[in-house]
Amino acid sequence: MTRLMHVTDGPYAPPTARRELVATSRDGARLHVEVHGPDGAPAVVLSHGWTCSTAFWAAQVRALSATHRVVLYDQRGHGRSPAAPGRYSTTALADDLVAVLGATLAPGEKAVLGGHSMGGMTLMAAAGRPEFAEHAAAALLCSTGSSRLTEESTVLPLRPGPFRTRATRAVLGARAPLGPVTPVARKVLKYATMGPGSAPEKVEACARIVHACPTPVRHGWSGVLAALDLDAGVRALAVPTAVIGGTVDRLTPVGHARALAAALPHCVGLTELAGMGHMTPVEAPEAVTRTITELARQYVPAKEGTS
Repeated sequence: MTRLMHVTDGPYAPPTARRELVATSRDGARLHVEVHGPDGAPAVVLSHGWTCSTAFWAAQVRALSATHRVVLYDQRGHGRSPAAPGRYSTTALADDLVAVLGATLAPGEKAVLGGHSMGGMTLMAAAGRPEFAEHAAAALLCSTGSSRLTEESTVLPLRPGPFRTRATRAVLGARAPLGPVTPVARKVLKYATMGPGSAPEKVEACARIVHACPTPVRHGWSGVLAALDLDAGVRALAVPTAVIGGTVDRLTPVGHARALAAALPHCVGLTELAGMGHMTPVEAPEAVTRTITELARQYVPAKEGTS
């Protein structure tokens, strides 16, 4: 039985794209890409996190697409992008983003680039690429970190140290399938990834997306995240960059957001969302959308002849 990849009604149901295409990465990986909103409008490119898909950005697309051109893509192995076993790395993250930028933006066209979790790591991984410099006007790092992810995760309520780190890696990288979305599964996902006050419809939206991620893909990317070291990428991210973190995030605790803001060459704001967990674009959609909108307003002026 095919799993339902997302909810189909309400504010977290993904809108229909104006255009869909396939971008081909450097190693031949094929990436599902969606374009929402009018041609000529200020461009926003959004990259989702580990075990998620384009559907994760549904609230942002609904809010932005009337006045912005919003580009989304499924990371390799996620959503409608085929898996590429053995080809999971931070280099692949950067290659895939570069491919999407080349397929959707005109030469020299600037956009706000936003990334949640592994999507934020994608921006850090690509920051030194010439294609990134060509197209990035500003960036958003949302609920993410650059290194020491399993060492600092608090998903397991254990004392910090080597044992907790090993146990966290084992849990996040487990090869066991997540199975159907049940009441117990919702409670587990909410505890691990969301704030305690998250509404049921937000938990359901996230659970549908996460449980649709194939087990081998989830396991393959978990090894990349466990060994992550993108501190140099943070220092290379020279465009104006905003940072968002949830104060009760267990996967990337808010200390990561504070460290990113301190290390970035041009941080234009750190927003700490009280009571929010890791899934901030779903948990606090208005705050995330507002930050993207402000970055676009300041750094991506509309083309001549558009409003």
